[in-house]
Amino acid sequence: MSVGDSERLRDEIDRSLLAVVAASLVVVAAGAVVQVRYGSYPMTLEQALAALFDTDVLYDPRWLLKFVVGESLMRTITGFQGELPSLATDTVVVWTIRLPRVVAAVVVGASLAVSGAIFQAVTRNELASPYILGVSSGAGLAILLTLVVFSGLNAYLPIIAALGGAAAFVLVYAIAWQNGTSPVRLVLAGVIVSTVFTSLQQGMFYFAEDLGVVQSAIAWTTGSLTGVEWRHIRPALPWAVGAVGLSMVSARQLNVLALGEQTARSLGMAVERTRFLLAGVAVLAAAASIAIAGIVGFVGLLIPHVVRNIVGSDYKQLMAGCLFAGPALMVAADVVARLALPVGQVPVGIVTGVIGGPYFLYLMRRQQDVGEL
Repeated sequence: MSVGDSERLRDEIDRSLLAVVAASLVVVAAGAVVQVRYGSYPMTLEQALAALFDTDVLYDPRWLLKFVVGESLMRTITGFQGELPSLATDTVVVWTIRLPRVVAAVVVGASLAVSGAIFQAVTRNELASPYILGVSSGAGLAILLTLVVFSGLNAYLPIIAALGGAAAFVLVYAIAWQNGTSPVRLVLAGVIVSTVFTSLQQGMFYFAEDLGVVQSAIAWTTGSLTGVEWRHIRPALPWAVGAVGLSMVSARQLNVLALGEQTARSLGMAVERTRFLLAGVAVLAAAASIAIAGIVGFVGLLIPHVVRNIVGSDYKQLMAGCLFAGPALMVAADVVARLALPVGQVPVGIVTGVIGGPYFLYLMRRQQDVGEL
């Protein structure tokens, strides 16, 4: 391939990435408008947009800080100790009830997409995801144990879910270790741990006597954004931002690792250490999303694959595309889960599962080598 051809190919990839970013931003913006417009409190589109762009909030850093970091930290940062000025009812509804759900969808979508892309590079298998590698099932088991057995710890459920996911992956890594790990052993160990933990989750339902506990457990294990507020997002936000930032600067290592172990070692990479650290970043991103929304399936599996088909396998492009496409899928799926179904509101994880399953069925029919990177 000539230098001119290489430059043209690079330009095409860049244009593909720009198209993914632009399309994703349009979907997120449209979904956000729908989410803030509709709800049990009636509001016209003009009223919803006026509340969303209310200058009493946008021009007052005290309100913005109160929403994002919490009131106590806002007062520490600004030194303000009085009463904040009151807001219009429409603004309160949009900024405290409807907008947090959109922000949560963006954070969860970006975290899961980035996490799935890293897991697929670490295992060199495009069917890898937090689900396959045991992270989701570990978090689910921790959630059920807390709800059914240790109900006094319910206030710490997001943290416990994240710790459960991280512990499960450490177990997967320990099982896969035989003087080092390999992509195949990691996937097999993940399937083993995921299967056992999922069976234990199902067994835990028999010990739940309270119907409310069962419904709460189902919401967590299927993934839901119902009732998400700013206070649910704040604790996970720093971890999500940190994991996404680390994944962006790790694109070169992911590209080298995707070439295979022998090639990576010949290029001077400490493969085992790099694989473990990158997997840690992926677990951190998945844990942050689980802490907010529970276990949302298929986003970490579907988005990296879709973006890879559009922008190619260069992880610099792929990670950037995932960062925008993941939120687009989550926001759109949550609009469907909240407003579009005649049966009423359902967990968003059900919608992503319904979308993801048929997509992979189509993929299996279309591509003979699906699963190989």
